[in-house]
Amino acid sequence: MKFGMIGAGTLSHPIAGHVVKAGHDVIFSNSRDPETLGDVVAAFGPRASAGSVAEAGAADIVVLAVPWSKVREAVRHLPTREGRIVIDATNQWIKLTPSFVAEHLDIGGSELVASLIPGAHVIKAFDNMYGRYVAADPVTEAGRRILFYAGDDQDAKNVFRSVVEGFGFAPVDLGPLVINRLMQVDGGPLTGLHAIRAG
Repeated sequence: MKFGMIGAGTLSHPIAGHVVKAGHDVIFSNSRDPETLGDVVAAFGPRASAGSVAEAGAADIVVLAVPWSKVREAVRHLPTREGRIVIDATNQWIKLTPSFVAEHLDIGGSELVASLIPGAHVIKAFDNMYGRYVAADPVTEAGRRILFYAGDDQDAKNVFRSVVEGFGFAPVDLGPLVINRLMQVDGGPLTGLHAIRAG
């Protein structure tokens, strides 16, 4: 299976680490030229490559992990494809340190993302976890790290669940995509919750 990373930053790297460790391929993209990703590709070995956003968007599973201010521009370059699985790992920060400011919407961020990618099956995941916990081995002495997710298409969620179980996570289906609001960093009750499923 091939994963397309839209964004090559602090969250896409740990997710990609699990992808290649599980034996999948990954193609990185960013807002610049693919040649700027040479060091990133080299760090992940022969299963990694670099390409345009359109090329990453043609992968089996697409991971959207760009700053919120770049979401609209990034998805504009995605090729049209019905039924594409998109993992939305974004958060609605329009300004980071020293003052964190979120874009407040009448809908959840992932609902907006879904509206920008017609025909896509958007799954919200990873965004409520700090990067170091995403990067860490999800299998611990106490049990497996819980990964919350939400989405509307059950078949797409079944694929996602199987994949992240292969990474070692203990996935927890929160329900429809509207539940993504519980995971948002600007006050969601699941923000920063790093739980372990015992056993």
